[in-house]
Amino acid sequence: MLAAVCAEYGGPEVIEVKEIDTPPVGPDQVRVGVRAAAVNFPDVLVVANTYQVKAPVPFVPGSEFAGVVEEVGEGVTGLAPGDRVAGTVFVGAFAEQVVCRPESLRPIPDGVDDRSAAAFVVAHRTSYHVLRSMARVEPGDRVVVLGAGGGVGLAAVQLAVALGAEVTAVANSSDKLQVAAANGATTLIDNAAEDLRKALKVAHPDGVDVVVDMVGGDLSEAALRALRFDGRFVTVGYASGTIPRIPLNLVLLKGAHIMGFQMRDFATHRPDELARDDRELTELLASGKVRPHIGAVFALDDTAGALRHVADGKAIGKVVLDVAP
Repeated sequence: MLAAVCAEYGGPEVIEVKEIDTPPVGPDQVRVGVRAAAVNFPDVLVVANTYQVKAPVPFVPGSEFAGVVEEVGEGVTGLAPGDRVAGTVFVGAFAEQVVCRPESLRPIPDGVDDRSAAAFVVAHRTSYHVLRSMARVEPGDRVVVLGAGGGVGLAAVQLAVALGAEVTAVANSSDKLQVAAANGATTLIDNAAEDLRKALKVAHPDGVDVVVDMVGGDLSEAALRALRFDGRFVTVGYASGTIPRIPLNLVLLKGAHIMGFQMRDFATHRPDELARDDRELTELLASGKVRPHIGAVFALDDTAGALRHVADGKAIGKVVLDVAP
């Protein structure tokens, strides 16, 4: 099968697309013929060996895909060849076929195309858990999304709007902010052109209810200062490359709730909320109320280019690889 292979750690340019052996299907495993795969910022980190979990080389990167079940192993029930599914793995998605466990897969609702199905799971699932279970967003809440142009950030804009919130999108270009506005954000702040602390003070003199932070760096403290008393701040990632150091006196004075989110621990410690959120999110996708914004599409042969596009912060919404027709 054709696959993108990382034989040594480094930048996206270390990726080579070539023929490799098709992985066997064992008991309690499923083989999926991949139609489309989505590129996420953690994929860049895994290739560079700067992610919190290491993938030993050589490996096929990629964590998010959509396709058709080709084979099921012994002991697998509820899935059959021909089923359309979307799924997540740690690595392995940037290939014509991927082998995974059945619990990593979910059916693709009727009417949802392969690209959208591949691009939906990671970003929207992350954002929905952050908004629904961590920040507990209610209708009328004022929500600030940092990094609103990226995959997770734009998903957060869409989903916060779906939950009835008033959304302020913060991004570093007018193009990203225009897409955020098209997805429901009503206040737009270009942090490359404006001082975020001042801009938030002007836009929300009485403070905001929630901050969702995918960026870190200098933006985090500025956004924290915009919280009203008893506001909620959720840290999700550090796309800026800098982990912020927050003065705790600000937390004390604002009575702020600061929370962290990462999927692995959330799934382990809050399985009931995970299941509820997943059901609600699937309904939003199936109904057409939410669809991922796909800002760029690359061929599997140009996996390195897709990773570079994401690494350089050029992605608006999700970046997708077309793997098979």
